Amino acid sequence: MTRPPSRSSSRAELPEGGRESADDETLADLGEWELIRRLGAFAPPGQFSDDAALLAPCEVARSGSHGCRRLVLNTDVLVDGLHFSDATTTPAQVGWRTAAANLSDLAAMGCTEVEGITVGLVAPAATPWSWVEGVYRGLSDALAAYGGVLLGGDCSGGMQRMLAVAAVGKLPPIQEGAGEDGCGPWGAIRRGDGRPGDALVCTGPHGLSRLGLALLQGHVAGLERISAEPAAEVAAKAGGQLMEAEPLHSSGMEQPPALPVALMHRAIEAHQRPKPRFDAVRALHRSRPEGLPWRVGGCDSSDGLAAAVAAIASSSDCGALLNPAALPLDPAMAGLPQAQTWCLEGGEDFELVLALQPAWAEALAAALPGCSLIGELTAGSAGELHWAGPAEQDDEAIPNSGYRHFC
Repeated sequence: MTRPPSRSSSRAELPEGGRESADDETLADLGEWELIRRLGAFAPPGQFSDDAALLAPCEVARSGSHGCRRLVLNTDVLVDGLHFSDATTTPAQVGWRTAAANLSDLAAMGCTEVEGITVGLVAPAATPWSWVEGVYRGLSDALAAYGGVLLGGDCSGGMQRMLAVAAVGKLPPIQEGAGEDGCGPWGAIRRGDGRPGDALVCTGPHGLSRLGLALLQGHVAGLERISAEPAAEVAAKAGGQLMEAEPLHSSGMEQPPALPVALMHRAIEAHQRPKPRFDAVRALHRSRPEGLPWRVGGCDSSDGLAAAVAAIASSSDCGALLNPAALPLDPAMAGLPQAQTWCLEGGEDFELVLALQPAWAEALAAALPGCSLIGELTAGSAGELHWAGPAEQDDEAIPNSGYRHFC
């Protein structure tokens, strides 16, 4: 998946040979967004600005009488110890999460169908076949649930386990008489298609995956360990036979919160088996008010809710206001001191965050269970997030500290 540069960013101009200087900058110096902005200099303008690449329409890719279908291509790399680990995921869950992360990017671009995926596997020679088999079983399970097939791939020995996946999906058929409405292609969701005054919509709760990770690791950040048991046993209890919630103790709290068992189940499921929101894309089409042109800004929230809103705002040359009373937080998490932080910055929730004309946003929220309006885009500084509220709070900026590579 790619991270967006601001629409006002210029393409990188590198010296001949690609070297910056004698004391070349490192990836840690650049950070992920600046790295991708510079890599974009080697591709057509705007090609790196969305969750996936939107391919040119192909006249031979017709579907019955529905007209041309546009293809979408996404690539993602998952690394052992960074995106998955034996302590928190079984091999089959690694495969499911790998597929789901890529399919989520297709949904975030507006795809309603999946063509398939290719998988590049890198692993040390001592890797057990049972691990590889489990990963591919998880990949196959996700494709069986959401469509598409395993198209092929490659494998190589290496020092660390890695999975590089490319996913191909289809935008919905172009409706008869529907043009591109002066915005993105019909059916496409683009980060840069938001406009001031658009409502910001979120398709589901945030923070659950981060809580699930904490449970699987046997602790909640900032609090003492849940128990002295190994993480695998804690995970097994939370996902299966745990009969009552165990309190999360904090020396600074008179009444430590207790996590309901049902919340533990939801959180661990959210982390281990995320769901790409193709259902939300279909609801988006069903809820579009008649006569309203197709224009949808959006992306998925794999790097966190705040990062997703900032990406849409930055690419659309807008600012954003978030309503603190409308944050998409599971009510059962409200007692956790980390609840708001994990909602905004936790990441890997794989929901869609959309910028829509207000009438469409309200119709979608009414049509899609769990969907909510969380704020709006403004004419403010591109990419800046602020809390909505009384005038004295309007200048309070929201930190955007979602997950960052190379730090």
